[in-house]
Amino acid sequence: MVLRRVTLHQLRLLAALGQHMNMTRAAEGMHMTPSAFSIQIKQLADALGAPLHEQAGKKLFLTEAGHAGARAAREILARLDMLGQELAEMRGLERGELRLAMITTARYFATRLIGDFCRLHPGIELIMEVVNRDQMLERLAQNRDDLYIMGRIPKDMEVEAFAIAENPLVVVAAPDHPLCAARAIPPKSLENEPFLLREPGSGTRQAAERFFARNGIRPPARMTLGSDETIKQAAAAGLGLAILSRHVLTLELAGGLLRELDVQGFPIVGQWNVAHLKAKRLPPAATAFLEMLKRAQA
Repeated sequence: MVLRRVTLHQLRLLAALGQHMNMTRAAEGMHMTPSAFSIQIKQLADALGAPLHEQAGKKLFLTEAGHAGARAAREILARLDMLGQELAEMRGLERGELRLAMITTARYFATRLIGDFCRLHPGIELIMEVVNRDQMLERLAQNRDDLYIMGRIPKDMEVEAFAIAENPLVVVAAPDHPLCAARAIPPKSLENEPFLLREPGSGTRQAAERFFARNGIRPPARMTLGSDETIKQAAAAGLGLAILSRHVLTLELAGGLLRELDVQGFPIVGQWNVAHLKAKRLPPAATAFLEMLKRAQA
């Protein structure tokens, strides 16, 4: 069979479908409408001469041909990425691309480093994704990017990591909160204080829960919110205390919208890391970015 009508775009769509196993989510990931995505998958199935997926209730499953096609699509796209890296190496750093993913909180300090790199290498195209921790781990496992800026390094993956900055977590409250005037606040004093928390699985949420467990307290969780910006606004409105990275609080603390509380055991100082899979062959742009970060720490 000669597959003349198969396009790279269709292969990317099939790889996305194999990743998400959901037509709507795969379409969203490719910035397409579900109907347009479905039409392309149907055309690919016609070109391959076999159905690629089937529906059982609300669940989508790839057929045997679908699995084979998705596997081939990943291999072809990976080989094209390698070709791009090889060509970039031939050209040096005058051209090329850097695929970078970072945890949402990291963008408050990492954008300055990225700006420095872009000024040094204006010919490099930066492709950047800002995601939550679960999405970060998924991207890392699938080797979808060159480098990842994150807090805690997963222990169940073969990852090489380098610490690039401290990440101090602090407790903040609205400026009229009674605890703002207190000093050396014992953790037990937070027992009945409502907290505004990040979503389960986030590094900040996990650090907060470890602190609560160490000190034998279970403060009420008033709200679970999906972004630092929303938590800052809710805390400034007096809806509860929050544990956030000091990196995200520069403007609010300077402007008096929030106050950092003097709680015993805080700040909790973690590390920001840049990481990649050990088996990853880094393209020249990623190697140059990593070297720039290392020089900055020297």
